[in-house]
Amino acid sequence: MEQQQLRELLETLHHELEQVGTVDEKTGEILSSLKGDIEKLVNEEAQDEEGQEDLVGRMNEAIDHFEEEHPRLSIMIQHVLDSLAKMGF
Repeated sequence: MEQQQLRELLETLHHELEQVGTVDEKTGEILSSLKGDIEKLVNEEAQDEEGQEDLVGRMNEAIDHFEEEHPRLSIMIQHVLDSLAKMGF
């Protein structure tokens, strides 16, 4: 997957995150964290291996958290993770 395609996918995911309505504290923390992670990826900010592992962990946590109430969001996050894996992230 090209950088441009990843960027578009991340921007779509960011838009979806913005559409999530009223949330509890835990969901709010996860959303905030994901938004920050997406901004870093879109801006191509370099991350060391530990930072990459932390990002993947946070995204997996988000997938689990959103699976029931926001399945579309969960699927989109999984797609981003799959795309990053294909890029060697």
